[in-house]
Amino acid sequence: MTTEQTTASDTAVPDGPTAGPRAEIGVIGGSGLYEFLEDHETVDVETPFGRPSDPLVIGEVEGRSVAFVARHGKDHRFAPHRVNYRANLWALRAVGVRQILSPCAVGSLKPEHGPGTIVVPDQVVDRTWGRPHTIYDTEGPVVHVGFADPYCPNGRQAALDAARLSPLQVVTDGTLVVVNGPRFSSRAESLMHQRAGFGIVGMTTMPEAALARELALCFTTIAMVTDHDAGVEGGDAVTHEEVLRVFATNVEHLGSILRGAIGRLPAHEPDETATCPCRRSLDGLELPFPLP
Repeated sequence: MTTEQTTASDTAVPDGPTAGPRAEIGVIGGSGLYEFLEDHETVDVETPFGRPSDPLVIGEVEGRSVAFVARHGKDHRFAPHRVNYRANLWALRAVGVRQILSPCAVGSLKPEHGPGTIVVPDQVVDRTWGRPHTIYDTEGPVVHVGFADPYCPNGRQAALDAARLSPLQVVTDGTLVVVNGPRFSSRAESLMHQRAGFGIVGMTTMPEAALARELALCFTTIAMVTDHDAGVEGGDAVTHEEVLRVFATNVEHLGSILRGAIGRLPAHEPDETATCPCRRSLDGLELPFPLP
């Protein structure tokens, strides 16, 4: 059985948090962000779902303890549909993380929002398939979590306040549609998404955001536009090389936004007294196993 197919029933659930360095904020990063933490400790975390994409690295940013995981692995070996999202989220929670910032590269579905634009979406549409979409796929109580507002209000505000200080164009809301990948959209698919009113398209935010909610974690996406999806308005189709080029050109600005957002996130609150609605998503629900 592959890591991506492992379920919680296949491996014993840890009795408590992983020993070792602790972090209050998590960053799930992609290409160009692997060196986000210069001085760090590396932590291996075993989860009920196998190993995360890479060992976690834990260090300090803006006076806050931060754990970083490379979403696709440091050598970008995991395609979007093969990322072990459950292990990544579980591992972050296991080292103490309760707030997550998730930068990602996206295509724009709006001509006015070109490459280099930062979008902090407030909604998401899931068009992925074949990925494990829940932590709670064992026998036992069924766990239904609310997901009407998928992103953390406090995290979004922190990200927007930081982004407005950058020289990049900033879009303060919008819907991110998540496709399965690894291929890019056809022109017909892109047009369908435009007509539906979606603003950006990516490949990794789902089930990431939903799993965060199932683990009572605050989750915020900070999206960097690298292209016009499928050649919006009849332009050239996107290529992988162009995505990497635009991301590399703007990764320094994205890093500054992340640092600014980390410094602006609310102070850590214990689980028992947390006030953010994300942290209260499991209130009143019976869980089939304890969380780390």
